Amino acid sequence: MSLLMRAPQATDLAAIMRIERAGFTPDEAASEESMAERIKVIPDTFIVAEKDGQLAGYIVGPAIGVRYLTDDLFAHLTPNAAADKALSVLSLAVDPDLRGQGVGGKLLTAFAARAKEQGRELISLTCLNRLVPYYVEHGYVNEGMAASTHAGEIWYNMILKVQ
Repeated sequence: MSLLMRAPQATDLAAIMRIERAGFTPDEAASEESMAERIKVIPDTFIVAEKDGQLAGYIVGPAIGVRYLTDDLFAHLTPNAAADKALSVLSLAVDPDLRGQGVGGKLLTAFAARAKEQGRELISLTCLNRLVPYYVEHGYVNEGMAASTHAGEIWYNMILKVQ
């Protein structure tokens, strides 16, 4: 599958939100306001995958100065700081019609390449227990239960070293 990896544009917001809402419960999903802020504030760590002119999926997250992401990042962001040694993943989502075709893996690979280009040491994300094997398959290490209480779920800290 040929995918174009690119930065998001404001005009992508509706398609991004459609995919976000299809991939997460209402409590887990980002609000349209939060996603618009991500497009505006951290476009250098927001990658969309496009297939045949249509949005296939995306990955987004800010640079952070700690090992594990914190719940406050889901509500408000600041621009990425060059000194921060980690990238975090707030959302990785794929169009439901394209799941199982490697889009998510290609987005993870592109995000890791971006982290390396920026001189980051690791990528940090949290995921539900059912997704731990997916991230392990892509090189992440499960470092145990996260402190996160986002959406009232139990999350696990997953780390990928990129340097």
